[in-house]
Amino acid sequence: MPCRNEARTVKALVRSVRTFLPLVLVVNDGSTDSTAAEAAEAGARVLTLERNQGKGAAVRAGLSQARAAGYTWAVLMDGDGQHDPQDLPILLKEVEDSGAALVVGDRMHSARKMSWLRRQTNRWMSRWISARAGQVFPDSQCGYRVVNLAAWSRLRLETNHFEVESEMLLAFARRDLRVRFVPIRTISPGRPSQIHPLVDAWRWLRWWRGSTIPITSPNNTEAWAETVTS
Repeated sequence: MPCRNEARTVKALVRSVRTFLPLVLVVNDGSTDSTAAEAAEAGARVLTLERNQGKGAAVRAGLSQARAAGYTWAVLMDGDGQHDPQDLPILLKEVEDSGAALVVGDRMHSARKMSWLRRQTNRWMSRWISARAGQVFPDSQCGYRVVNLAAWSRLRLETNHFEVESEMLLAFARRDLRVRFVPIRTISPGRPSQIHPLVDAWRWLRWWRGSTIPITSPNNTEAWAETVTS
């Protein structure tokens, strides 16, 4: 659970997740509030990055720690309350049923619960990422995921910020590792997003231009309109 200044939500979230999973690892990404203390009080193991390094760096640190501890799978979940722990059984069942190496939540069946800008940005990014990967990724920006750690450890992921969701999808696709999406609840976090539209859009575009999977037109991704609903 990568967190930066999530003291308001992290305690309740950790307690809820612990009813489903034996360990919750909170990566405290240079928070200046009581995130680390609140998470520890709720029973999480806390890994603190002394300075803010970004979501991508926090995700890598958390997955590395989980793998070093001997776990074979990890659940990624944001700390701001936009992911419902009650959806965990849905994600875990998809892992069992599909044999996928990466299972991702899909919020786009109820996308109107997102802000207009976030909804349109997600659709635009998802369309281009799907075209490049050659398969439909309906909600490429969702951070609620179940990751096979052995598969993840063979990938070269380098982004330090919010590009991590896109980078991970393309990396799994490039290795022909199975990716599945399952519908989950769409929840507004109740506070402004920590994404900075101009800065993070520029980072994403810079990453996109430098990624190595060949680009095709998004119009070649079949059934896109049938898969993503408003």
